[in-house]
Amino acid sequence: MKKQKIYYRYYRYDGKPLVAKREILYEFKLTSRLLLDELCFQWNKEKLEDAINSSIDKGDKENFLKLSQAYKHFIWE
Repeated sequence: MKKQKIYYRYYRYDGKPLVAKREILYEFKLTSRLLLDELCFQWNKEKLEDAINSSIDKGDKENFLKLSQAYKHFIWE
């Protein structure tokens, strides 16, 4: 079997020039990720606290126990 040869021809690009975007620095990526994680954590914790307080006000013991188990993940240290 004969070997196949491939020929490449280069043509000049006549379109608009492409502009390369600079990559975001790793420190900025990490800082923004940590900030978003902290904001989400605080928001979820506040919503859970509100739900626990409302279940206490309503006297719903089953819902309170379920929510308090979920709240344990927010207070471990």
